[in-house]
Amino acid sequence: MSKRKVKETHMPVGECISQVQMILRERFCHRRLPEKPVGMESQHKHLLELLRRTAVHGESNSVLIVGPRGSGKTMLLNCVLRELLEVKDVNKNVLPVHLNGLLQTDDRIALKEITRQLNLENVVGDKVFGSFAENLAFLLEALKKGDRSSSRPVLFILDEFDLFAHHKNQTLLYNLLDVSQSAQAPIAVIGLTCRLDVLELLEKRVKSRFSHRQIHLLSSLSFIQYLDNVRSQLSLPQDFPDTKFYDEWNESIKTLCEDQPVVDVLQRHYNSSKDFRSLHLLLMLALSRVSASKPAIKPTDLLEASRVCMVDSKANILHGLSILELCLIIAMKHLNDIYEGEPFNFQMVHNEFKKFLQRKSHSIHNFDKPVVIKAFEHLQQLELIKSMDSSTAKIQKEYQLMKLMLDHSQIMEALQKYPQCPTDVKQWAMSAFG
Repeated sequence: MSKRKVKETHMPVGECISQVQMILRERFCHRRLPEKPVGMESQHKHLLELLRRTAVHGESNSVLIVGPRGSGKTMLLNCVLRELLEVKDVNKNVLPVHLNGLLQTDDRIALKEITRQLNLENVVGDKVFGSFAENLAFLLEALKKGDRSSSRPVLFILDEFDLFAHHKNQTLLYNLLDVSQSAQAPIAVIGLTCRLDVLELLEKRVKSRFSHRQIHLLSSLSFIQYLDNVRSQLSLPQDFPDTKFYDEWNESIKTLCEDQPVVDVLQRHYNSSKDFRSLHLLLMLALSRVSASKPAIKPTDLLEASRVCMVDSKANILHGLSILELCLIIAMKHLNDIYEGEPFNFQMVHNEFKKFLQRKSHSIHNFDKPVVIKAFEHLQQLELIKSMDSSTAKIQKEYQLMKLMLDHSQIMEALQKYPQCPTDVKQWAMSAFG
């Protein structure tokens, strides 16, 4: 009996790897919520208590969740909603309405979306409303039916809350917060935003109806906690079908997280960004290198994934430039060195380039001025240089002041990797002044 059981739990390596890929990808792509949000226990408790009061006792509330992108605002809210909707009575009563400032770009579209999510299309039917305000009033009337105990609580979740503040007259925000403040119907307005100054965007009448409750998500993870999180994110759950593979995988992850080059890579990522979204991208790239022939994540996989994540996009653009465009970039670098970062114009760059041609005319083709102007304009389109003049109409193209958007190290690194770069051009770049 026990032998049969061992046979059943032992799977081929290929199947184990595909199971690992599926479990970890669900985790990294945020398809599955964590059991508890890491490092935001107090915020979780506060928000849960707030929404429970709306869902159970019919108490109206408004709250803003503020934090940088990737800090876990949506994940925190989804964890709270999941916990809230597990309560039997709440699950039947609460109506969540999700709105996004990027999708609902004006109040009329937002109103249609509210009507759809509350299943009030039949109530509205073919009614013709004279104005937006009348339509909204009718919809809110449908929410107000009955007393506070018999009305179904509605949770309005406004993602990209700051974008709703740009709507004309902020009518939607005003009416939602007005209903919330006057307790006409049990509703909670939950805004998610990455702007700390979001309250400054609200009109006086809207601001006065907002409760001024704010939940801030500012990452306070130490590096030790960050490392523990990496270990837990890569570890397999206990219910993994093959116990032998489960033990081997988790042991290899523990060893991986103790490896010094890996710790250095994670320290660099921790210093640049503590958010889980960038961490998940790094781990996803490392996971993609796992296969049946290589059934574990090695330190080299993580180092390679880090190199891909940390790649400099602007330095990459330089690899695709023509020799002429590269020469212009080097001329700009020399002008930056000479004039200590002051803006330059095309004429100055062209003069610098001509000086180089006079010295090394045998290795570089002598381009006509219109061709050089075209190359200069192409660099502007690629946003490697930026115009400093606000009014471009009055100034000739050759004399518009420009600023180089690259630093010295990016240019030198790109030159080393540039395929078949002429030696004269490299030497010119390395010389102190053009």
